[in-house]
Amino acid sequence: MTTPYFLQRLVLIFSVLMAPAALAANVPPPPQLTAKSWVLMDVASGTILVDHLGAVRLPPASLTKLMTAHVAALELQRGKVKEGDLVTISEKAWRMGGSKMFVHVGDQVAVSDLLRGIIVQSGNDASIALAEHLAGSEDTFAAMMNQEAKRLGLADTQFVNATGWPAEGHYSSALDMAKLARAIVIEDPEHYAMYAEKEFVWSGIKQPNRNLLLWRDPSVDGLKTGHTEEAGYCLVASAKRDGMRLVASVFGTESEAARATETATLLGYGFRFFENKTFHEQGEVVTQVPLWKGAARMVKAGVRTDLAVTVARGTADTLSTRVVLEPKLIAPVQQGQVIGKIEVLQGEKVLNQADVVAMETIEEGGFFRRVWDSIRLFFKGIFG
Repeated sequence: MTTPYFLQRLVLIFSVLMAPAALAANVPPPPQLTAKSWVLMDVASGTILVDHLGAVRLPPASLTKLMTAHVAALELQRGKVKEGDLVTISEKAWRMGGSKMFVHVGDQVAVSDLLRGIIVQSGNDASIALAEHLAGSEDTFAAMMNQEAKRLGLADTQFVNATGWPAEGHYSSALDMAKLARAIVIEDPEHYAMYAEKEFVWSGIKQPNRNLLLWRDPSVDGLKTGHTEEAGYCLVASAKRDGMRLVASVFGTESEAARATETATLLGYGFRFFENKTFHEQGEVVTQVPLWKGAARMVKAGVRTDLAVTVARGTADTLSTRVVLEPKLIAPVQQGQVIGKIEVLQGEKVLNQADVVAMETIEEGGFFRRVWDSIRLFFKGIFG
């Protein structure tokens, strides 16, 4: 369902008014693209740098295959399928129209080849074949896609099929596709490399990747194009420059050339006017926390996700961090238990925060230690 124009304008005005002050400082307004909607996101922090009607529900066309490939990659990670497993091509997959990998009925094709057929060649036949192999049917696989969309918090996405073929109730948004792209980059770096492949040959047919930016910009290494008459020309692209990775999600341009040009414009704006800074990486020990009544006196504490922020270029040096811990941590403590938080500050303004968790399990100490610490805590409570 198309969102009324006046509601689209309200969404745009609200997004501008709610833009973080830290991002607005010394940053010119973002470019206006010839597209229906677009979003620019920093991958490390998840910060939205530009949002033009990003939550508007639109047909995603073959951008759908980002989720198809992502679900398949997760199944590979979980060991439920192997890259070398052979998939028998069904008549349904072979008959599917649109862009093709050109597999044939009865062919046995490795999972890894089907993944390339989806990512590089945008093969509808490959998408259906892999969906049927992983879930038994395309309908069931679509349910798996929707489960993953829910896990990632994609509020304006619903999948009906594995290809993006136009269908009632099949929709997504520029914002959700940017979030999905971020998950692909972070959660499965091994298979993400496929998105940079410029061509793939199958059945003697060499097909190029439709992402023109792979040829134009060496910093671009993914992700996926999409096109139908209703959706227009869409592109979700990611680029990395000087350690900073951005994702641009552009829906509804007028041509293949336009989607590449407009996406490049959005990426260029982000790299020119913003920078990010990672303060702590996943699994890094941040501090040691005093522990009462434990088998050890201290417990190592760290972060389970990267802690990063994105700010206007030239302002990262004004940032600081503050660790806030539980005042009286008492054993036992389990690995992964939240024992505080760490904040990133610009002045007194909190820009981002992450849980501080125990990096190890420490059991209760012996009887005498527990008694002695109880006495100490008693007098500490009295005298402060």
